[in-house]
Amino acid sequence: MESVQPRSSSSATFTLEQFRHQAPRELNTNPYLQRQAARESNARSYPRRIPLALQEAHGLYVRDTQGQLFMDCLAGAGTLALGHNHPVAIAAMRQTLDSGLPLHTLDLTTPVKDRFVEDLFNALPENFARHARIQFCGPTGADGIEAALKLARIATGRKPILTFSGGYHGMTLGTLSLMGNLGPKQALGSLMADVQFLPYPYDYRCPFGIGGEAGIDAGLHFIEQLLSDPESGVLPPAAVVVEVVQGEGGVIPAPVRWLQGLRQLTRKYGVALIIDEVQTGLGRTGKLFAFQHADIEPDILVLSKAIGGGLPLAVMVYREELDTWKPGSHAGTFRGNQMAMAAGGATLRHIISENLPGHAEVMGQRLMEQLRQLQGEYPCLGQVRGRGLMVGVEVVSDTPSDSRVPAADTALAQAIQRQCLRLGVILELGGRHGAVVRFLPPLIIQAEEIDVLVELFHVALNNALAETKGRALHIA
Repeated sequence: MESVQPRSSSSATFTLEQFRHQAPRELNTNPYLQRQAARESNARSYPRRIPLALQEAHGLYVRDTQGQLFMDCLAGAGTLALGHNHPVAIAAMRQTLDSGLPLHTLDLTTPVKDRFVEDLFNALPENFARHARIQFCGPTGADGIEAALKLARIATGRKPILTFSGGYHGMTLGTLSLMGNLGPKQALGSLMADVQFLPYPYDYRCPFGIGGEAGIDAGLHFIEQLLSDPESGVLPPAAVVVEVVQGEGGVIPAPVRWLQGLRQLTRKYGVALIIDEVQTGLGRTGKLFAFQHADIEPDILVLSKAIGGGLPLAVMVYREELDTWKPGSHAGTFRGNQMAMAAGGATLRHIISENLPGHAEVMGQRLMEQLRQLQGEYPCLGQVRGRGLMVGVEVVSDTPSDSRVPAADTALAQAIQRQCLRLGVILELGGRHGAVVRFLPPLIIQAEEIDVLVELFHVALNNALAETKGRALHIA
């Protein structure tokens, strides 16, 4: 597949040449960061690892208050599919503002909302869209998942929910109940009841210790036994919630055959399949929707992040047979965000017209191929994986271990992130022990920018090894 060069670039304000012709610098505390630390909650997270005060942003690049340019390969945790301040999204917002449209409408309809729904349903697989309903949720993905849980329980009359180790679905009490990461849950005591965790097909660290096709078979067999065994101890579930690619869990793509098997099992046992595409939706993985890689359809689909064109919006689309709940069963004051619907609809149309999913597939392959070349030279890069422009590098220890794979190296991953930031690249960490370096650049990133990104990652890796290990910079 050939890469598609988007006709509408995000902006000419910042360029790759400008970015390349700046010297690396140490990140110093400035008054903005000092005031933020003094006044904001202790729960703030990103500023601790990415201590930046941002002033301007265009496309892939952001500029901080000290004039330094950065490649933003976090992109609002995947929200900014077209990058910062893309002309298509900005024009849609301006047109909405100039039209006099009420910006706050609860769930009353408007021409903007009507067009957004039509655009989204036209983008969905035809068979799914033909028999679907949509619920506008509060403006976060977590609220979309909460709505999905309610709908599944009401429609099936069951209570248990199945979820997966390593999963991330939000930070509300209900969605925390579905989270694999123990840290945010430990201080809270009781969360939502009737949640059962299942093993996710994480081939590199297979929960069954076998990996490969045998690991897929074992995972599907485990799920079927749980659903069919009258002595399993688990009551018939209302739903199973799954990410096609676990994001915060470490960029772990589920194998196609496993997804197809999960769809067959949920259908066989009457369990609603909830697919969380909050981070993967709208082209991120090389398909418009990540579930299309497996040629399956969900019963309930949750979308947020990119669906709002950079503004807060979350929706749930589901099979009409499930639409048995009563008026007011789920609501939210800001579910009528007209600006987000305008920007989101324009973004969706642009993604489709420019074939940005195809572009993301090609750019993601280019990124992973170059990272895998580095992996051959650096044993600390345990695995490079991903789909499209959702890529992760698992950083591991070179200390001998009795386990099937090396232990995660959290300290080295953190040092790589710091050194990347010093060189002007914003990356995030995730996965077990925070040892997976995650790449989530805007879908508009170009081939030469991928090349520079990997060059800088290589330099940062050498610097991080020197910082943490005190050993030779290059490992043959």
